[in-house]
Amino acid sequence: MEEEKKKEGSYRYWVREATSDAAPPPQPQKLTNNNDVASNAPALGSLWNQAGTWEEKNITKWATDRLKELLGTVGSLQFSSGKAEIIDVNRCVGDAFLVTVRNKKRVGYTYELSLKVQGEWSFEENTKKVKGSLDIPEFSFGELDDLEVNVKLSEDKELSQQLKQQVRLDMKQFLEPIRLKLGQFEQELKDR
Repeated sequence: MEEEKKKEGSYRYWVREATSDAAPPPQPQKLTNNNDVASNAPALGSLWNQAGTWEEKNITKWATDRLKELLGTVGSLQFSSGKAEIIDVNRCVGDAFLVTVRNKKRVGYTYELSLKVQGEWSFEENTKKVKGSLDIPEFSFGELDDLEVNVKLSEDKELSQQLKQQVRLDMKQFLEPIRLKLGQFEQELKDR
């Protein structure tokens, strides 16, 4: 008698004795683009992520190429005593990503840049060619107002300290055109 009660109350025996009115076991089905499920899928994220839970996509390659392309079009600036132009993007290191969470798209990036600059300045009736770089330390999405530019000049013994100071001040004027290009980049990133 006691053994019968054990069998009755045991989960294992309950599962063994499935009745005909029980639900059939689930059968896996492969999702395709033609399924009805696809028509109800949200516009964001993958087909498998219909609930819109966390999904992250790495878009670093696109972002790096686009940053180089945009910063290459900054062009030259004219100053009171000279002119300069960005001739190359020496360093563009960082990452960019697109995240879908709770059916909302969020983008972000973190980058460091170094831009090669050259120009000519007139000082005391002489024209001096100057080379250097504009270094932009780590910056990220939504922080363009806090952008800083560090000017590094190539070692040139012919330049006086006064001229070097003037060149550094002039080159810092590249900050605003760079900020505009990075703003354009952020907008394109949001629209992806």
